[in-house]
Amino acid sequence: LNPQRLKSVSANLSRLGVTNTVLSNYDGRQLPGVLGRNTADRVLLDAPCSGTGVVSKDPSVKSSKSAADIWRCAHLQKQLLLAAIDMVNANSKTGGYIVYSTCSILVEENENVINYVLRKRHVKVVPTGLEFGRPGLSRYREFRFQTSLNYARRFYPHAHNLDGFFVCKLRKLSNTTSGPSADAAATASEKEQQHQQHEKAMDGSDSEDDGQQQQHQTLKQKQKVSKQQLQQQGSNSDKADDSNELSTDGVSGDISGEGIESSENKQVEIEDEGPPAWFIRE
Repeated sequence: LNPQRLKSVSANLSRLGVTNTVLSNYDGRQLPGVLGRNTADRVLLDAPCSGTGVVSKDPSVKSSKSAADIWRCAHLQKQLLLAAIDMVNANSKTGGYIVYSTCSILVEENENVINYVLRKRHVKVVPTGLEFGRPGLSRYREFRFQTSLNYARRFYPHAHNLDGFFVCKLRKLSNTTSGPSADAAATASEKEQQHQQHEKAMDGSDSEDDGQQQQHQTLKQKQKVSKQQLQQQGSNSDKADDSNELSTDGVSGDISGEGIESSENKQVEIEDEGPPAWFIRE
């Protein structure tokens, strides 16, 4: 913040005959709280940057700026651009636009900043209307951006005989402060909760099915035990009948062997029907 620069700005406005302008000296990040959210039709943000596009005017930039300085500028630019978006009214009939510009040619301060706000606010990149300049980058080294950044424009000193410059035009779609990424996260959270509830319901039904299956197995075991007891009683009675029959034949003194023959015939008939009950062993 440099109040002394307001003098030159005021002089330029007077020279150009601009009368619909109010000068103020605020931190741009605080303007939504000062002027109000969703109160402006359009915002032009000429963000402070590293100045790598004006090396011809200030050669010291090549040696005075470090990587930490670049990322520090990028962080400030993200904050300023979010504040600018929050000030614009998406329902404005004559506006709803934000123009972001820097005098830098670095991806970290340009496409990377725009790609960040695309995830944080409901905005989209629209054509700038400029017929010259090179399109913005959608990929650069390890960076990957949305393809709509091709609508942005880059200007290079060696190609356009201008200072290095970047400009991008955004259209605000909604006045909500949560971006698409936050909405997607909320939707994913709701789906996860529904999935967990469904799993709990399935676990309850499975436990009921397991209980019914266990009761069915217990009933089958009881029936099996009852059947074994009946078979054991039947085998005991068969053994008693066979011993009585043999003793009766021995007392009658039937030497012809009719008693033995009848017993053999009986065994054959039992074998045809299957093994006797007393023969079944667990």
